[in-house]
Amino acid sequence: MAGGIREQHGDELSENHEINVTPFIDVMLVLLIIFMVAAPLATVDVNVDLPASTAKPAERPDEPLYLTVKEDLSLNIGNDAVGREQLAATLDRVTEGKKDTRVFLRADKAVGYGQFMEVMNLLRDSGYLKIALVGLETLPAPAAPGAPAAMTPAGNAPAAAPAVPATGGNP
Repeated sequence: MAGGIREQHGDELSENHEINVTPFIDVMLVLLIIFMVAAPLATVDVNVDLPASTAKPAERPDEPLYLTVKEDLSLNIGNDAVGREQLAATLDRVTEGKKDTRVFLRADKAVGYGQFMEVMNLLRDSGYLKIALVGLETLPAPAAPGAPAAMTPAGNAPAAAPAVPATGGNP
């Protein structure tokens, strides 16, 4: 017990060797609540239908900068919409002028190659040359048993199995 009835009468108090952990637990619970509330706010909430990739994913930086090309060809930096004319100025403001910042470029499957390259050219013209492409992670599809092997254009060697569309995953 933390307290007790003294059987000795005098000025000398007995030592208490028990640690009171209640304040420690209170602090840990408050920190847990803070992190549970703050964690969802650190993600990007722009819905986009990403194409799939079987490449090994690279490590994510502490604070990634996402540029998203949506299906209607509008651009978003993080969660904020930005016009093509203001892209360079907004990137400079967000990165504080650091042109070597890696920009993670995400695009909807419905975006054409030409429109995607226009956005990449806008980034290059703005001075941002470190561009990482974002896609969904998938596993290679196994060959179906009994199915004939696909042939390469040379006609003599089997080609890689086609990728199966991704049904979900994290960008």
